[in-house]
Amino acid sequence: MFTQDQLRNVIGATAYDRDGDKLGKVGQVYYDDDTDQPRWITVNTGFFGTSENFVPVQGAEMSSDRLTVAYDKATVKDAPNIAEDGHLSPEEEAALYRHYGLDYAAGGTVDNGRTDYTETTGRTGDAAGTVGYDTSGPTTDNAMTRSEERLRVGTETQEVGRARLRKHIVTEHQSVQVPVSREEVRVEREPITDANRGDAYDGPALSEEEHEVVLHAERPVVDTEVEAVERVRLDTETVRETETVSGEVRKEEIEVDRGGVTTDRDRDGVPDALEGRGRGVTGDRDRDNDGIPDSVDRRDDRSVGQKVKDAVTPDRKDRR
Repeated sequence: MFTQDQLRNVIGATAYDRDGDKLGKVGQVYYDDDTDQPRWITVNTGFFGTSENFVPVQGAEMSSDRLTVAYDKATVKDAPNIAEDGHLSPEEEAALYRHYGLDYAAGGTVDNGRTDYTETTGRTGDAAGTVGYDTSGPTTDNAMTRSEERLRVGTETQEVGRARLRKHIVTEHQSVQVPVSREEVRVEREPITDANRGDAYDGPALSEEEHEVVLHAERPVVDTEVEAVERVRLDTETVRETETVSGEVRKEEIEVDRGGVTTDRDRDGVPDALEGRGRGVTGDRDRDNDGIPDSVDRRDDRSVGQKVKDAVTPDRKDRR
């Protein structure tokens, strides 16, 4: 059971299941009408915390701003869908007890601290005979509270994928233009001159000879070598974008029942019944002679008494 100090801090605390998985924020604490002891808490679960699930207080432990319940995450999320409206009916509470496998002793509702009707006793909180916290009576003031739901929008981070670096060898064919050179035989003839005459007559007059010239040529040579060309790494960057989320919200509207009091819907000081809405008064008259028919005039400066008198006793001009 929670201490009073823990109860003051439980609303807004982060709830975790028995395995340590995060459930969401604690929204409300519901108390037993008869014992005034906390019996249920609500936890905001689901995407952006848009769902609210009831979880038993029984077995829960509070540590700092962390609340650990006695059930796993799947059980909490599969709990019966019950609207969080300030109280639990006996049928709703029985359904929750069955879901969590607890013994249910019929007799009464559970509320979140507001004054709600209890079936077994026929009383409301400490004031017997007053039913409903929005009903005027000895325990309420003369104002009515209007409430409406708001969308709670936020973000949560989740893993959406993983990226890896992997390298493999690819063989491709390359063609490279390589310049090469070669030697070719060229025959040169020169006449006998005084300069080469000695070489020309050196040796026998007639003979058979053979001269050999070695020719050279270049050829392409292909080889490979490995060199580092770049470094590749994985990094992350945060990209901001806007997404539209939608949801349904409820709100209370208050209607006024005047109990026969004369109404003035357009707030011009003239009762609706005298403005052609129930008495058959001609709407084209111009009582204040400003050129604007009374039916559309919003600046009529006549007094209320004069307007009533003119409506009941039309002038002669309007009788034609």
